[in-house]
Amino acid sequence: MLDLRFVRENKDKVEAAISRRNGNTSIKELIQVDEEYRDALARWEELNRRRNEISESFKTGKFSPEEKEAMKNESKKLKEEYEEVSKQRTVLDEKLKEIQMAIPNMPDDSVPDGKDENENVVVSTWGEIPDIKNPRHHYEIGADLNIFDFERGVKVAESRFTVLYNWGAKLERALMNFMLDFHGKHGYTEVFPPILINRDCMEGTGQLPKFEGDFYRCADDELYLTPTAEVPVTNLYRKETLNEEDLPILHCAYTPNFRREAGSAGKDTRGYIRQHQFNKVELVKITTPESSEAEHEKLTRDAEMILEALELPYRKVILCAGDLGFCARKCYDLEVWFPAQDKYREISSCSNFAEFQARRAGIKYRPNDGGKARFVHTINGSGLAIGRAMAAILENNQQEDGSVKVPPVLVPYLNGVDTIRKDG
Repeated sequence: MLDLRFVRENKDKVEAAISRRNGNTSIKELIQVDEEYRDALARWEELNRRRNEISESFKTGKFSPEEKEAMKNESKKLKEEYEEVSKQRTVLDEKLKEIQMAIPNMPDDSVPDGKDENENVVVSTWGEIPDIKNPRHHYEIGADLNIFDFERGVKVAESRFTVLYNWGAKLERALMNFMLDFHGKHGYTEVFPPILINRDCMEGTGQLPKFEGDFYRCADDELYLTPTAEVPVTNLYRKETLNEEDLPILHCAYTPNFRREAGSAGKDTRGYIRQHQFNKVELVKITTPESSEAEHEKLTRDAEMILEALELPYRKVILCAGDLGFCARKCYDLEVWFPAQDKYREISSCSNFAEFQARRAGIKYRPNDGGKARFVHTINGSGLAIGRAMAAILENNQQEDGSVKVPPVLVPYLNGVDTIRKDG
């Protein structure tokens, strides 16, 4: 969430920044409720002070019977008003927090203006687009190779759940192991967190309450199936004060992920691109504000290097203000090429949240100079989405005979197999 004091002291600046997101969000209600809450708090403190004064006066007994009666009457009225103001203060405090939780992060000044994904800006491209005559979709290739079974996925669960067989399952596992090994060599400490997470964690990283309908929740417990490893890994440090000398913290984590995606009905429902259950390796960084921007660039580069190692053509785009995620201050999308669709598709979002998540989750650090504890900055990105990487490999490496070439870096993870064939 945003720093309420900063909002209070920079109303126009914050309002202008939030308006760049092309939404209906405004801080006007926040400012109004904040003023009402502070007025109620001031009155509550004044009433409390006066009640204490009267209480102390009664202990001395140095007043006339008339004064005593007047003080009793005043004390009674004060009690009634104190109880009323206490209730008002509690209601306003809850309302203030509710409004704060619903306001998105401020876009960084370097984020371009724009209303949606069509106005994102391409930063760079890498790799050569393969020359494939009449390219087939990944789901057609996978079905022919007997590695995807969409029908039995529906039988076991429902639509947009998929069963992987043989080389499909092995390729998924190979990608997971390769990505974890790669990031481990680049300084990330591997974590395997719980995939059931509590509501506090979901609120801490901003999934709740804004996107309540997008996630799976256990019926008998206030536990959610993780939508991304960002949630449990970031919240490992919830309500902690770290030491600056221990920063930055770099983690990589594999988890299965679960999303209802209530707002995406009818979009990309065919194939292995948009699933309700999918596997992903996530990169998470916790750092100081001073190193935040540099660490964001490094994390994005780490995700790019996975695509380059897999020899998949991709481009890097910076999201415009209107396309930024709720918590993000700045975000790069990495988009991999899909020949059959004749376009790039997002495979990783690398976001810098500044202190937005840290304020919600209560993650601070103690500076080396002994100064007051400060909020950390959090950064994360997919490194990568495994299912989308598999789909991109199938399309970009498809051969005329129906087989698929395995990227050389994955061959050791597949026991030396360099080509996936139907009869293999």
